[in-house]
Amino acid sequence: MTLMPRLVTATLLGASLLASQTALAFEAGDFYVRGGIAQSEPRSNNGDVAGERLDIANERGFTYGLGYMFYGNLGVELSGSEKFEHDLTLGGDAIGSIDRMPINLMVNYYPMGSLDSRVQPYVGAGLNYTRFSGEPEGLDARRSYGAVGQVGVDLAITDNLLLNGSVNYADVETRLSTTDGERLGTAKVDPVTIGGGITLRF
Repeated sequence: MTLMPRLVTATLLGASLLASQTALAFEAGDFYVRGGIAQSEPRSNNGDVAGERLDIANERGFTYGLGYMFYGNLGVELSGSEKFEHDLTLGGDAIGSIDRMPINLMVNYYPMGSLDSRVQPYVGAGLNYTRFSGEPEGLDARRSYGAVGQVGVDLAITDNLLLNGSVNYADVETRLSTTDGERLGTAKVDPVTIGGGITLRF
């Protein structure tokens, strides 16, 4: 088990103990903010570029989110992260790194959101926008649009402070070309991002 799954597991277990006497019900009009640390893991085979296999390494960084509840169990969330700086390997040789900054707009459903419960699981789906920058010299990566989905859980410590754990998957690929426009191939990123942190409700 890697560090991030262990961190998420510890967060959830710790929250269960701390929140033993706390219950929470979401209400229409509630806002929340999230913050935490996540590990983003691209798929294992990222495609062929200029006839060589491309591999994109895992990376860890700070994530954040802002949400609004339309109803007790339905809300919208805008989330993102700092730039993930992924190391790149082409044909087995390191060629540098690339920065990936995702932004997600999702609708979340909380099946127990309107009920008094310290455990508030949720599922969400929506649109991902990913901007790439900091490419190796001579390489250009096009921005990406795709679907994104997530599952997570908030565990109440108080009415306003919750511990959070989540996993999301995004459909991300970018067209790679030289800076003078010659197309080299498509990098399929499709990251799974596993994170843990806190949620503040107000």
